[in-house]
Amino acid sequence: MRVERLAIPGLVVVTSKVFGDARGFFMESFNQRAFNEAVGGEWQFVQDNHSRSARGVLRGLHYQVPPDAQGKLVRVTSGEVFDVAVDLRSDSPTRGRWVGRHLSGENHEQLFIPPGLAHGFLVLSESADFLYKTTAYYAPASERCIAWNDPDLAIDWPLAGVTPQVSDKDAAGVAWRDVAGEAG
Repeated sequence: MRVERLAIPGLVVVTSKVFGDARGFFMESFNQRAFNEAVGGEWQFVQDNHSRSARGVLRGLHYQVPPDAQGKLVRVTSGEVFDVAVDLRSDSPTRGRWVGRHLSGENHEQLFIPPGLAHGFLVLSESADFLYKTTAYYAPASERCIAWNDPDLAIDWPLAGVTPQVSDKDAAGVAWRDVAGEAG
């Protein structure tokens, strides 16, 4: 397992070894002990989720507030997305910064997003299957959403002139300036 630390503390790309031949490939997509050693800490995942979305669908920027703050380990098994994490932590030197990464069924990369970061993604392929593990259960009362197009965050989504498809909930996301450190 290879780990690449990104510009936001705690945000890492995890890449497992892939063994391939003419028949296809095999990879161990998750191993709790190896993950904790590679990333650092004692992370426990309690819920797995799977979404399928069409080209141009943008989901996010989602997060949950304490005591239900979630860490996520995300990956794409089919297709490609532009995945974004935004640091919301009030004590972080990178508060308000974002990092984007292309995740695909081809590159097998996984992104670990620690609690206190918002998360979203844009589907770049015809469709994408997106899987993620969470460190806390889904808690609707603790769920929050920041506007995907917030001008203060200025996320450089690779839209190529296309208007993204967003849910009503995501379209109603709040401004970055209004979150005021509630994420932890």
